[in-house]
Amino acid sequence: MSGRIPRQFIDELLVRVDIVDVIDSHVPLKKMGANYSARCPFHSEKTPSFSVNQNRQFFHCFGCHASGNVITFLMDFNHLTFIEAIEELAALCGVDIPYENNTNSLAPQEKNKLLDLQQLLSHIATFYSQQLKQHPQKETAVNYLKGRGIHGETARDFMLGYAPDEWQILSPHFNTPLLCEAGMLAFKNDQYYERFRQRIMFPIRNKRGLVIGFGGRILKDDPKQPKYLNSPETPLFHKGNEVYGLYELLKKNTRPVRILVVEGYMDVVTLAQNGITYAVAALGTSLSATQLELLFRSTPEIILCFDGDKAGKEAAWRAMDAVFSVINDNRQVRVLLLPTEHDPDSLIRTEGPEAFSARIAQATMLSDFFCAHFQDTLNLTSIEGRAKLVNQAKPYLLKLADCFFKEMLFKKLHELSQFDVTPALEKAMHSAQAQSLLPPRQTKQTRHSLERLTLAMLVQYPHLIEKLNDHPIDWETLDFSGIAIFKAIVQTIQTHQPATTAQLLEFYRDKPEEKIINALAALPILVPETAVDTEFNGALNQFLVHAKQTRIEKLLAQETAVGLDAHEKAILRQLLAR
Repeated sequence: MSGRIPRQFIDELLVRVDIVDVIDSHVPLKKMGANYSARCPFHSEKTPSFSVNQNRQFFHCFGCHASGNVITFLMDFNHLTFIEAIEELAALCGVDIPYENNTNSLAPQEKNKLLDLQQLLSHIATFYSQQLKQHPQKETAVNYLKGRGIHGETARDFMLGYAPDEWQILSPHFNTPLLCEAGMLAFKNDQYYERFRQRIMFPIRNKRGLVIGFGGRILKDDPKQPKYLNSPETPLFHKGNEVYGLYELLKKNTRPVRILVVEGYMDVVTLAQNGITYAVAALGTSLSATQLELLFRSTPEIILCFDGDKAGKEAAWRAMDAVFSVINDNRQVRVLLLPTEHDPDSLIRTEGPEAFSARIAQATMLSDFFCAHFQDTLNLTSIEGRAKLVNQAKPYLLKLADCFFKEMLFKKLHELSQFDVTPALEKAMHSAQAQSLLPPRQTKQTRHSLERLTLAMLVQYPHLIEKLNDHPIDWETLDFSGIAIFKAIVQTIQTHQPATTAQLLEFYRDKPEEKIINALAALPILVPETAVDTEFNGALNQFLVHAKQTRIEKLLAQETAVGLDAHEKAILRQLLAR
């Protein structure tokens, strides 16, 4: 279980990562003057209002007002937790996270339970692996693997194991209640029994290599038993969030050019045995958007591989629901349908790796597969068929983010249906979003106060703190609205010395001042960056003069009304002398 991440590591990560590169891999950016621009991925719009500043490592949308650093972007765009966003950035940089395991946001009891489950599953994976080598019935499993062409090295790499045909083999070695919570035991007729029996065992590991669950392939086909059996949902294992083989894949290549998604565990292992080391498998469920997002964090291209029979084609079409939720111009999806009588395991053993690789290279582009589905299932020569095309395509098209792929797909469907789908879809989209989007704010020119402008420049250009260090501020001689937050931010910058706005924002994450800092970071400062130092000097000096004048006026008014104490009199004399 991961613990607390040191702040120093987060600051170093924000220096290593370029927000422009990360956002551009999700949303195509265009250089616009000093910044980069795009149509906002967080709300529907026709003209770009989403801006990314490379120097400050900060993004802001002037339409919906979303803003933040690269961590915030990943959390919002990919629906990640804070820890998951840090893990993704660390993987991008090729560095390990130095977790501090002595603390954790989880309650101690919950944390200990998860640690116990992880350790248990790791021990069980080792136990199953030993059974494959030592159990009296091992020959059944060994011969099965040899018959599938699996070598010992491959079995070792994937940590393959064997669950013997016994009702209670884990219980004598491990804690029974914990085995139940880990999904390894089932309960029936007032007794516990092994969930996995007479099966080849496939440990399912997350990206960090921790065993979180198991898949089991039956050794002797039985119509009463499922061919593949997965661990049930547990505190560690959620089938819709993980894929099989990703850890092994990334161990070979941290940034694969493409990832092939297949249906079975054995498909992944056999493909790896034959040199196709970039395959993963969904875990017995329809492919989810979460699984695709997980894969797109490591590659720009995903190839969905399905059997060519009716069930395979139906599974491929079901996957479109998830695919259209995550696709954009920087992501590519292709579909590979195999010959009817084959799955990836049998096909690569029949025709060899080179022929199989050639099939992968010729996989169908997403747009062609999508349009071909309607051409194959509808009569597009009739008005009724073309109307069905628009109606059936609409749910998928509404999921698409604004991008060039979307516009070009609309044009393709226009050709097929002889109907411009764009106005109808935009109307439906705006209607669906009407309840969730805030009304657009009125834009007007506002003159920012000197203190707000000065503080905004300091937030956006933290190096300006050097000018305050050279001429320390005597806070007792100042009076202005917001003096407390101004003083706190200045002291934070002096203490932590952030190199960029992104690092400063991270310090205030989940703190009461976070909204204020984000607003200051997004405040337009219409000054060329080459003139920022001079402008800051002028604004600071003018602001300090006004703040001191306000302090004098208030002290004089107080002196007339109720009098001043000795300390206040000293401050007033000091100010008047200046």
